Amino acid sequence: MVELLFWPALVAYGEAAVAYAGETRRPGLFGRQAIWGVRVGWLAQTALLVAQAARADGFPWSSWGGALNLFSWLVVTTYLLYGSRPRFGLLGLGVMPAAAVLLALAYAGGGIGEGGDHPGALLALHVVFMLGAFAGLTLAAGLAAFYLWHERRLKRREPRILRLTVPPLESLERLNARTVAVSVGVLTAGIAFGLARLAALERGIDAAMAVSFAAWAIYAAAVLARLHGRRLARATLLGFVVVVAVLPITHFA
Repeated sequence: MVELLFWPALVAYGEAAVAYAGETRRPGLFGRQAIWGVRVGWLAQTALLVAQAARADGFPWSSWGGALNLFSWLVVTTYLLYGSRPRFGLLGLGVMPAAAVLLALAYAGGGIGEGGDHPGALLALHVVFMLGAFAGLTLAAGLAAFYLWHERRLKRREPRILRLTVPPLESLERLNARTVAVSVGVLTAGIAFGLARLAALERGIDAAMAVSFAAWAIYAAAVLARLHGRRLARATLLGFVVVVAVLPITHFA
């Protein structure tokens, strides 16, 4: 029964991704369909997560597939904070295909079922904070790519850019910096809970934690150095490459 909620979410996310692609070719035609696809998919996936939590005997998102399911929902939730505003809508061109792929991978990895285990409070907090931070950094990467794309088009003086609803570069830079700063704080908490759990289990730092440290160092350095413009965008994308490297080797167990 729980799996029946997966398909409406996946179809809606896919529809949103296609609509956003169409919006770049014919501005103003597909924007409304795109944002409604995001909203319908988010509602369906929210219902899916609620059903999992209600039926599971334990924490249903500690497995790799379950973590991807929760991660994709967090990515879309974070995007909805900005994507519902018309001038930030085109961020969905990068976010929604990724969300659809993540949700499909979660299904393939068995993360849509009703199972669950009892990982303990430290692991649950570690999972939630780490995935929340990764979701924020995913949005930051989208903002950074959007910034670089918009800057290049402005320099080329492409006539189509005037027909697209795009925020000014200063707004993209400011929002990217804030998103990175908040995500670094959440990532710090997630790493702290992970270290506390490893200490309680008398385990050493594993590969996933080491790569997480590397990602944290890149983003923290960007925040402390107060990078801006292209430097901030490139540092954000570099950190996101490291974040992407963390996910395949992460085992929440």
